[in-house]
Amino acid sequence: MNKLTPKAAFRKLAAIYDKMVARYDEAARPIGMTCEGCTDNCCLSFFQHHTYVEWAYMWEGLNKLPAERLEQIKTRARDYVEQAQAALSRGERPHVMCPLNVDEKQGVCGLYQHRLMICRMHGVPNLLTRHTGQEVRFPGCYRCQELTEGLEDVPTVDRTPMYKDLVLLEMQFVGKNLRMLPKVDHTIAEMIVLGPPRLK
Repeated sequence: MNKLTPKAAFRKLAAIYDKMVARYDEAARPIGMTCEGCTDNCCLSFFQHHTYVEWAYMWEGLNKLPAERLEQIKTRARDYVEQAQAALSRGERPHVMCPLNVDEKQGVCGLYQHRLMICRMHGVPNLLTRHTGQEVRFPGCYRCQELTEGLEDVPTVDRTPMYKDLVLLEMQFVGKNLRMLPKVDHTIAEMIVLGPPRLK
């Protein structure tokens, strides 16, 4: 399998992201699901991300920011990591604002075009079929669950084909070193504090 250049990999990743957004909209539209006026903020959710290609793509976006803005994000990321580690040490699930958020009331991402997969898919009902055949279902966020309560036919996004595309892209992006590299299991804040991923 030929290793992709970052530019080619990011182009393919953007295409996968476009599919995700389209599938999300197909599920959200029939149930009237929007984030407008939401009393919660999914940017407070504790998400961990698992691919080098998304990590690198995020950093492509970060490197396009003005230097002062990037430093602010780095500072917020360090604070996030400290607060999250403190919560985890107490046996609690962290509830800290993502360092990329620029408006806590509205949940506005400061790196919207480069936001990661989970940030794009969270909210609507979705399912994933693991390689074992086990099906994992997510009912959607609390607002989505309120909107779909009592519905017999709930629109659901099947993430499986898009995940398969992402796994293949990860292999093409990282290349032969993939099995030798540490497994990615980081929050966005940790990915910022650690800097761009090292693939060797």
